[in-house]
Amino acid sequence: MNAVDHSVFLSPGYFIRAAAAPWEKAGAARLRRRVFVEEQGLFQADDRDAIDADCTSLVALSTYAHEADEVVGTVRIHEPEPGLWWGSRLAVDSRFRHVGRLGRELIRLAVSTANGRGCHTFLAHVQAQNVEMFRHLHWQVEDELTLHGMPHARMRAELAAYPPIADPETGFLALAKRSAPPPEISW
Repeated sequence: MNAVDHSVFLSPGYFIRAAAAPWEKAGAARLRRRVFVEEQGLFQADDRDAIDADCTSLVALSTYAHEADEVVGTVRIHEPEPGLWWGSRLAVDSRFRHVGRLGRELIRLAVSTANGRGCHTFLAHVQAQNVEMFRHLHWQVEDELTLHGMPHARMRAELAAYPPIADPETGFLALAKRSAPPPEISW
């Protein structure tokens, strides 16, 4: 972690890209553990599984002085068979959920990356509380099921809404957008 107090400092932008550096991959793993094990209790000790050996991890990185600072969001994608891609383990650090777009930008990079790699179908198991957000992002519900004791929907992305991205390592910069007004500053 870093020494910046994110309750008062709003990063001006976030890099959304494929995790490349060891600290980015380690930060994504720590964030997933915090969200899926500690916060949600979906897994006993760790959320890692066989998919982690052959997936692409994408990250949202906060910035400080225009440099990548900390992993604050993550998602992974993988291709179990040619053209069929899955997204999973979408997580945003609780201190950054007020930013309002990090999850959406990770989804955009995930589907666009798969689309750039020959995807014909992109699926995800989405927690019930997030289904409406995915619908707004051009996803359709295919089925409802329970995973890890929690209601989920199997959803399919509308690929036409996601232009192909050939180089997810470059990614893009998402400017900060708060879902609530920033705190007032006294002088």
